[in-house]
Amino acid sequence: MVEDLRGQETWRIFKIMSEFVEGFEELSTIGPAVSIFGSARFHRNHKYYKKAYEIASLLSKDGYTIITGGGPGIMEAANKGAAKNSGVSVGLNIILPMEQKANPFQTKSLTFKYFFARKVMFIKYAMGYVCMPGGFGTLDEFFEALTLVQTHKIYPLPLILVGKEYWGGLIHWMKSTMLKEKTISPEDLRLVRITDSPKEVVSIINAHRDWKLKVIKAAMKKKGIRIPRGRAEGI
Repeated sequence: MVEDLRGQETWRIFKIMSEFVEGFEELSTIGPAVSIFGSARFHRNHKYYKKAYEIASLLSKDGYTIITGGGPGIMEAANKGAAKNSGVSVGLNIILPMEQKANPFQTKSLTFKYFFARKVMFIKYAMGYVCMPGGFGTLDEFFEALTLVQTHKIYPLPLILVGKEYWGGLIHWMKSTMLKEKTISPEDLRLVRITDSPKEVVSIINAHRDWKLKVIKAAMKKKGIRIPRGRAEGI
């Protein structure tokens, strides 16, 4: 509001542009990545913290970069799982009045002022979304990605909810209310996977990676283009 009163609207555009430019430059070479979301409020002994760590560890061992919001809780667990397994551990930090404090397990760290610029980076450089139990921010990221996939604004990618006990009520409401009132279609629900198994998360992501690579190879072959050696895995 103070910036508005000072007539800073025009200069704000350049601040927004700088966040996009930095994000594109820093993340364009991270290779295949998975974005992991969840609450900043879970402590290190919480079952969901431990599960996020396990998921990130397994994904890192399979060559994926891990992207999180860079804060504590689930974000810390995922960054830690990547870093401890010699993986690329990206934190897209956000300036907030509470909760957000950068965790020490980031091998690549960016800081954003604007949520919308940060959210673009989560989606643009990920081939999969893993949503652990979380609050409004996690729901925001999940439904934004779900909407973009549903409306074909981005290429399809796995949207995985981890924690059947936590997310089961939401899925039930979507089926019993949204589907009943026809505000969504049956095929929309098939865009979402729900599981409790870290190994199943990795299996879903790997299956998508293999499918995507197959599609890319077929398209390039049709156009007579050869994939450079060493680049196929960085889809």
